[in-house]
Parts: sequence; C-alpha cells; structure tokens
Amino acid sequence: MESLTETVHVASTNSVDIQELAAIAARTFPLACPPTIPPKDSASFIDTHLSADRFAQYLTDPQRALFVARQDGRIIGYAMLIRGVAGPADVQRAVPNRPAAELSKIYVLPDHHGAGPATALMELVLATAERWGVRSVWLGVNRANQRAQRFYTKNGFTVSGTRTFQVGDRRESDFVMVRELH
Repeated sequence: MESLTETVHVASTNSVDIQELAAIAARTFPLACPPTIPPKDSASFIDTHLSADRFAQYLTDPQRALFVARQDGRIIGYAMLIRGVAGPADVQRAVPNRPAAELSKIYVLPDHHGAGPATALMELVLATAERWGVRSVWLGVNRANQRAQRFYTKNGFTVSGTRTFQVGDRRESDFVMVRELH
C-alpha cells in the first residue's frame, strides 16, 4: 500500500481536498450508525457536522488535529482529535483523568477495513495526544457498534461510562471509552 497515512496539518487547508474529505465522511459515517437510524437523520448529521465547510473550519481550529489515510493519492479514511472534554455531565464523569483529548472521528472506507489504515490513524492520534501532553484519550461509540468497540478495545480503550448522541431527530446511546496515556 503506497503512502498509507499522512498528517494533515491543523492550519493547512491546502494539503487536503476538502470536498474529497467531506465525501469520504458522508460515505463512512453511516457505517457507524445502527441500522435503525433513518437515512434522513444520518443525512442531517452529515450536513451539519461533516460538510466541506465544517471540515474547512476544523482544519483551522488550533484545538483540533486532522489525519488522513491515503492510498494511491486518494483519501480512504480520516481521524480527528480534539483537545479537552466537552459535553454533558455524563461525559465529564466518564473522563476523570485530565487533561484529555477526544478522538472525535475515525473512519475508513469499508474496502480497507482490516488492512491497516485504521491502526495507522490510531497510532498518529495517540502520538499526537502524547505530544499535546494529555493524560487520556476518550471517544464515544454507539452501543450497537460492536465492530468498532472491538477495535477500540484492541487499542487499549475501556468503557468508562455512557452518553447520549444526537443524530438528526434521534438520540442514540453511546459508550464512552477511555485510554490512559500516562
């Protein structure tokens, strides 16, 4: 596999095709959703949080790091790390070891599942979190997404609580998983 992963610098909008990244996000986000989520709710979430305009904002946010996995020059996956623990009290309780960072997104096209890009993205995320000096990395994962939970467990994350997550008009139930770094 040629050039499996490359870092997209936080302040650089020139090093990634934002339209291509948004298209990958639109293709991969529904993979993490339970089959009971109506397509309109998934589409609403994508329009609100995963559009090209939103990625342009994410890339200029100094509190975020965005990583892209590529094969043959094409984006096949991405991950986003955010400094801090934002959210309601249930998330605050689930992530007591501070400072922390949220693994907000990590998605890979299905044809590349099990081939290494997700692991390479995770390694970049964790290395960046360590450079930031955080003590833990946390994430939310839908309770029905057992495949993702296995991946996170394999990478040292453990369930530490729960949260709700809004997708369109629906409130989904997530596990909060945490990996301690220090």
